[in-house]
Amino acid sequence: MLVKGSLAATLASRVYMALLGLVMLPVYMRTLGLESYGLVALFFVLQIWFQLLDMGLVPTMARETARYRAGALSAPDFRLLMRALEGVFLLVAACAGTALFLGANFIASSWLKFEQLPVQEVVQSGKMMALCIALRLMGELYRGVIIGFERFAWLAGANAAFGTLRLVLVVPFMGWLGASPSHFFSFQVAAMAAETLALVAYTYRLAPRSGPGVTPWRLAPIRDVFAFSLAMSLTSIVWVTLSQLDKLLLSGLLSMSNYGVFSLVVAAAASVLLVSGALAEVLMPRLAHLQAKASRDELTALYRRSTQWAGISACSVACVLAFHADRVLWVWTGDAVLVSSGAWVLSLYALGNAALAVGAFPYYLQFAEGRLRLHLLGTALMVLVLLPAMVWATARFGGVGAAAVWLLVNVLYLLLWTPIAHARFLPGLHLRWMAQDVLPIAGLAALAALACQWLPWPQGRLEGGVMLMAVLLVVLLASAAGSSWARAALQHRLR
Repeated sequence: MLVKGSLAATLASRVYMALLGLVMLPVYMRTLGLESYGLVALFFVLQIWFQLLDMGLVPTMARETARYRAGALSAPDFRLLMRALEGVFLLVAACAGTALFLGANFIASSWLKFEQLPVQEVVQSGKMMALCIALRLMGELYRGVIIGFERFAWLAGANAAFGTLRLVLVVPFMGWLGASPSHFFSFQVAAMAAETLALVAYTYRLAPRSGPGVTPWRLAPIRDVFAFSLAMSLTSIVWVTLSQLDKLLLSGLLSMSNYGVFSLVVAAAASVLLVSGALAEVLMPRLAHLQAKASRDELTALYRRSTQWAGISACSVACVLAFHADRVLWVWTGDAVLVSSGAWVLSLYALGNAALAVGAFPYYLQFAEGRLRLHLLGTALMVLVLLPAMVWATARFGGVGAAAVWLLVNVLYLLLWTPIAHARFLPGLHLRWMAQDVLPIAGLAALAALACQWLPWPQGRLEGGVMLMAVLLVVLLASAAGSSWARAALQHRLR
């Protein structure tokens, strides 16, 4: 029940934020223009790259918090570790923010390609981005503690509240001062500062008290978790390289207008990961908790059940986006040029994201065990394939080339590497996992989405949106029919 309640809260927050983003992104394009929206999209990419500077300490903090709750870590040791990491994050955030602040002139003049925006406006926006990224880095530590305590309902509410502040209220703010990138980012700085303060306050409510006096700062607690943090850091580096290299490359190869179009399509494809991302956030500390309690059978059952949950959502959404990409983009934006240039990119990225959502599950096992060497080896091999292929395909074919490489690499990882990880951590499971928990769901989703292509389609955008929702429902039901968990739940309800 704890997992279901936490997942419901996290998923509700993520669905709300995804819908908010889908509504607001076209608003930003119309309000700011494509060039300025390209700058906003670049900001989101830079946030992800700069999160690498957490050195794997955020998931480490979440895992150690889960272990503290399971009794494997004492309260004084927990407070010492949290205080040590606070010092590290403060230093890293200050250095990262300063570096980006000082590099804003170089980015504006030597990397980005603008046709209408003044250089000074871009430089000012870059400096505001630097402040946002520093605040975001600092807040991530406290977010990790809250996740480890499994206070997902509070975190979901905070994410929704501050997400609304950042994404929605910025529009009337720009209407008051003027629709410019610098005004957009100045509002983001204020919103990010408020969010960070809220995370700090709630973390200190949850953390055990250290007794009289102030908990001292010591480096020793970090040494105890250094090996795991280093593995998590390397994992993060590989993951961000895999998922964001194409976006970083294209920011320098495309004009900001074309980059804005590409970013908008990739944002639509990211909806495939909505449920699986929420599920991972809930699942990882719960698996670590079960592993600490040596509840192996419960851990395996939860792992397989969660795979089916993620598969139903990711495969259904991906197949609808892949087989109906032109219709989705037309209903969403009403822009015929964007439909013609972005449909293939959306199709390939959506299918690649579905393979990613399922292929990530063995990593959750390794996180719970605290042994990430095998995962690092597998993802390092992926990078060796991805880097040259992505650079070549992006330079030669643009967004479509990047999308094709993304799909190919993730499918190869799912088919070739997950059996190796399962053999190490859950021997004898892989064939049953693929045959019972993955392939029936994915196959039925693909067949249902493909069959719906031959349905008569309305011309209007509103009617088309209603039709897409109906198609998604049909595909969800078809994929659920391939899930043993869903069939068992339905039989239980009928009885």
